[in-house]
Amino acid sequence: MNTRDLQAFVAVVESESMARAAQKVFLTQPGLTRRVQNLEAMLDTVLLDRQSKPLKPTAAGNEVYRLARTVLRAVDDLMAVASPDSESTGEMRIGMPPFLSEQALEHPVDCLRGAFPKLTLRVTAGWSPGLVQHVEGGGLDAAVVLMPEGVALPGTLTATLLGHKPFVAVAPRSFGLADAPTTLAQLARHSWVLNQDGCGMRSVLSRALSAAGLPFDVAVEAFGSELQLSLVARGMGIGLAVPEMLQASAHRDALQPIEVTDFRNVLSIWLVHGLLPGRLVRPVALMRDALARTLGLDRQGG
Repeated sequence: MNTRDLQAFVAVVESESMARAAQKVFLTQPGLTRRVQNLEAMLDTVLLDRQSKPLKPTAAGNEVYRLARTVLRAVDDLMAVASPDSESTGEMRIGMPPFLSEQALEHPVDCLRGAFPKLTLRVTAGWSPGLVQHVEGGGLDAAVVLMPEGVALPGTLTATLLGHKPFVAVAPRSFGLADAPTTLAQLARHSWVLNQDGCGMRSVLSRALSAAGLPFDVAVEAFGSELQLSLVARGMGIGLAVPEMLQASAHRDALQPIEVTDFRNVLSIWLVHGLLPGRLVRPVALMRDALARTLGLDRQGG
């Protein structure tokens, strides 16, 4: 099997166009077509639905695309073993929670692109428990996750503690909760506006309320910090936010951060990965350090 045929097919699927794929792999369009046809002939199956616009793979093509990417990544890893000092190439698949991907990814990506211009970055946003599972299963090379303090990460992964991130409970000023320090029991009388299950901040709150034997009434589940803060500002309930998001919110004047005396409102930030191929060791280390700088974290061993 010719890996150049696999590269051509992968480029077509990802570009959804023969013309764009030809430019991506530096082939003429007839040359690209021949490579895809070679692969179809070798596999004795049609890989592309040539009547669709944009161009789409067939059902068999989808499966071949998934496997082809795995093969091409393995080739990149073999080349890195053969030439350990060569420039990092191929893909690096990174997972991050929505807060980090929205607020803190720009500088790390700039650093990675500047240092490793031939490395393709694929960023996946998701809740931390799911990201950990994807790293365990090999679907991601590395992930930065937000976890409640004391939660154990799988022993099969390498976990580096980057630091800790505080967050705050926020209420509409109309609730009058800022006049004095507040307890969890007082907050539990109100409903909550939160992310879906899997959110690190929600997990910390849920654990604390459960440990105290207090009710946990979620009035609204909404994705996105600004939407949640707008709902809190309108009196739908109490929310949670990191200070940066609260400060940047268009609704901050209608919101009040709450001091909760019996609630440790802190998340641990971890970098997790499995056994890294040689070509990704330096990029993962650079991403770790750039992210820590962006978040203003003191690097800590873990």
